[in-house]
Amino acid sequence: MLFSSMTFVFMFLPIVCTLYLLVRKELKNFVLLAASILFYAWGEPRYVAIMLATIVINWLGGILISETKYKKTMLFLTVIGDLSFLFYFKYFNFFVENINALIGGHIDFIKVIMPIGISFYTFQAISYVVDVYREEVKAQKDIYKLALYISLFPQLVAGPIVKYHDVADQIENRTVDFDKVYYGVRRFIVGLAKKMLLANTMGAVADKIFTQPTEQLDVAISWLGAVCYTLQIYYDFSGYSDMAIGLGSIFGFKFLENFNYPFISKSISEYWRRWHISLGSWFRDYMFLPLSRAFSLSKTYGKAMHAIGRKRANILLTFIALFIVWFATGFWHGAAWTFIVWGLYNGFFIFVEILTGWNKDQKSIGGRIAQHLYTILVFVLSFVIFRSNTLSYAWDYLLTMFGIKQGGEVIYKMAYYVDRLEIIALIVGIFCATPVFAKMLSLNEKHKVLNILIDVWLLVLFVVSTSYIAASTYNPFIYFRF
Repeated sequence: MLFSSMTFVFMFLPIVCTLYLLVRKELKNFVLLAASILFYAWGEPRYVAIMLATIVINWLGGILISETKYKKTMLFLTVIGDLSFLFYFKYFNFFVENINALIGGHIDFIKVIMPIGISFYTFQAISYVVDVYREEVKAQKDIYKLALYISLFPQLVAGPIVKYHDVADQIENRTVDFDKVYYGVRRFIVGLAKKMLLANTMGAVADKIFTQPTEQLDVAISWLGAVCYTLQIYYDFSGYSDMAIGLGSIFGFKFLENFNYPFISKSISEYWRRWHISLGSWFRDYMFLPLSRAFSLSKTYGKAMHAIGRKRANILLTFIALFIVWFATGFWHGAAWTFIVWGLYNGFFIFVEILTGWNKDQKSIGGRIAQHLYTILVFVLSFVIFRSNTLSYAWDYLLTMFGIKQGGEVIYKMAYYVDRLEIIALIVGIFCATPVFAKMLSLNEKHKVLNILIDVWLLVLFVVSTSYIAASTYNPFIYFRF
């Protein structure tokens, strides 16, 4: 079930909210748990068992980690159990296809269909057992409360990735009041408008361009496609995150922000502190920092330090850790070489920035402008790799963007790909990707008349957005496939 669907907006959500507000406090978690399982089963009933198995494995794993002396072994087995589901359902096809290509053989196999949201709820489950192992939280003895954490429908299928230690207290005790519901409704409408009015509009343009052979594109059209797809994925995912945060607030939860205007970044390092924050912090807390500590304590690091010096050994350690983390980040996004290359591409620039100090703010205005332009160029080009179905298409597309490769005569001119409404959406999308509009509103937060006007404007956005839902057959959500 999509948040941006008539079924969710006008049937599922009102019923769940009504039940949640009517039942007494000790039953609210059960209402949310039942709603979450129904929400997931609505689209993929056969895969509910996988999610329930994940819940049971991590519930038992958390208890065994906290109550036995074999903590590391229990943690290892639990994480392996989580990753086994993820590997089979997300990566099995990829490995068999690549083995066939490598050995020139033909291993017959039935292609596996990936359950929606498995990447997100698997990472949440892993964060829980690791937090228990680190003694940052106590093991949850009530299985239904852990089930609620893993399956909570606002962030179940596309994040943000909520760490257990951030919501453990809220699962036990939270309040719902008018201010939280009011904020949640506002935030949900903003996210819905981002999705329906901006992401879908930009996506229609990007899809028309990226489905063309690169020989049929020129420099201007290829850049238009890259920019439109960059805006599509930003508004698609940040819009969903807004809706998830808004829904969480309606039910008394406070989820951390997942986007913080990444397009104003001055380095790729900063960009990844602002883009998909929950994923970046997950890889930092549960992979990069543990890897760095393990490497620094290893005998190999000690030998390298004596052989080449501490500074060079630290650079080597950082390179290896970044390579592993960004390989995993790319592979997490999808079982394809394009995603792996995209991840390593980002890791490469972050490593270069660390070496050169380019990730530090420049003092001169010219230096800061150069940083912004460099960052925008790097991440726009990265999304060409991300969007392309093959590496060869991505390479040809990038060459076309810079006029290095030009095929035959361009059949479809610019007017075929973008109309006036889409140009307006493009301009609005670029403007709203900066904090200028948000800052203008924040200056008048306590102005009653302005707040009323904002509420009226949000109501208009809601009506227009839902009319688009009713009328449109084009309503994809990019991160569902991750």
